[in-house]
Parts: sequence; C-alpha cells; structure tokens
Amino acid sequence: MGPVAREIETRLRAALAPERLEIIDDSESHRGHAGHDGAGESHFTVVLTAAAFAGLNRVARQRAVYAALGDLMTGRVHALIIKASAPGEA
Repeated sequence: MGPVAREIETRLRAALAPERLEIIDDSESHRGHAGHDGAGESHFTVVLTAAAFAGLNRVARQRAVYAALGDLMTGRVHALIIKASAPGEA
C-alpha cells in the first residue's frame, strides 16, 4: 500500500469508522488514460461497510466518502469507485 492509499485509509477510518475497508489501487489498469501520470496511485476502488451509512442513499454515501477524502479528490486521486454499504446489507 502506497502513501496515497494509506492516506485514504487514515481519512476514511477517522471519518466513518468502517467495520470493513478495502482499498484497491486500480491505477495500473488505467495506464495511458486520462489522469494517469505514470506515478501510480491515481485510480482507486474503495469497498467499505460502516454504520454511518445506515439510512443513507447511494448519493449521500458517496458524498460522505468524498467529504472524508477532501483535498485528495481535487489533487492526487483522479478516479474513485465507491462500494459503500451499511452493516447487514448485501
């Protein structure tokens, strides 16, 4: 796990206290695409389960993740796939 992925983990744990958190660096599969600068750590998938998502729709969950990541989304991270669920959801 590189420094950007570690920062994503730190911020999501602090803001959302997820029961489950998986961070996947998808950058290599985007080589040559927009936002890939060759340095890696630009495209990610996050899979998380958090009580904070209970009662929230998909858009509200995504907004919570984006709020937790803050400036990473306007600087270092080019693309993010979010798979967010509340405990007990399939």
